[in-house]
Amino acid sequence: MSLALAITLSLLAARRHSVAAPPLSPPCTAVTGSPAVAFTHDEGRFITRPVEPLTGIGYTYGLAALDTPHTLLSWFRDTIAISNDDGCSWRAIGSMSADFPPSIVAARGGRAYAWSDNREFLARYDGNAIKSLKSPGTLTGLGVDPDDGTHLRAGTSEGAIWESRDSGDTWSRIGAINVSAPIVYRTAFDPSNLDHIVVGTAVSGALTSFDGGRTWSGTSDRRNVFNIVIAPSNASIVWAMGIELADSSKHIYRSVDGGVTFNAVVDQKEGVTLINGPVMAVHPRDANILYFVFGTSFQNYGTDLFRYDASTSTLTVAHNDFDDIDSIAFSRSDPGLMYLGLETQRGIQ
Repeated sequence: MSLALAITLSLLAARRHSVAAPPLSPPCTAVTGSPAVAFTHDEGRFITRPVEPLTGIGYTYGLAALDTPHTLLSWFRDTIAISNDDGCSWRAIGSMSADFPPSIVAARGGRAYAWSDNREFLARYDGNAIKSLKSPGTLTGLGVDPDDGTHLRAGTSEGAIWESRDSGDTWSRIGAINVSAPIVYRTAFDPSNLDHIVVGTAVSGALTSFDGGRTWSGTSDRRNVFNIVIAPSNASIVWAMGIELADSSKHIYRSVDGGVTFNAVVDQKEGVTLINGPVMAVHPRDANILYFVFGTSFQNYGTDLFRYDASTSTLTVAHNDFDDIDSIAFSRSDPGLMYLGLETQRGIQ
């Protein structure tokens, strides 16, 4: 065999045994069309950023991955924007004013609903346009049936639970918490079962229903519960943030019985700042992993993206220079792909 032929055969064999690098997903190294959304593959250690800088004052509480492949929806200032390429590029699809930055809940069939915390603001995206809706009251939470994008539940500030069967056009009251004169901070709906509801209140802590708000259970602990998230992969795991009224200490709490009882797992201490009602998100596949946020523009501090793993009781943090992160969403096809809704507190709006 000649030397040239031997080299050729060797090269062909190497090509057969080589493994092609996986394609980049999302297929971009920067975000265009919106200054308000970034993404990360490694829980915030490296963040793919927008080309357009954030300026003025603006918030992105509204961010969701729709069930339409590769599609995300965001709400920054008065602009509703869509991405059809996994968050690489964005384009405006509408404009609507709200007196508090709306959050977005994705729904089956490419739909989404936007609502403002402690406001009577509600809107629907039907896959083509945004429509304003009449809210059943001052909203503290919104949930959507995972099997029916027209079936909604809402919680309001007086502790009532409401239901809509027509995409939010009309509402009927179906229940209410069993605490007199409550102050309701948050109403969280199980993303896999609308009958499972956990409500965070002042003084009375968290109250839980498994029958759509008709009956309730809860603890006698005297605490204010400001935020609650129910794990999408295991509804027995519920996370909350609150204050113990006995000593004014702040904690992240975890429940393993659907929100009936809670135990403190993360305490506020040096290096761990807990605001009242921080942004919180549970990993879509691992109910033991919670992400929560502390951010501020004061003295250019930036933002801490915390990760707590209950299986090992470990807390880690990734720091970045954003003024704050207002929302967290996950790719439906890649649970390791995390999207961040950004905030700016620089100058005037």
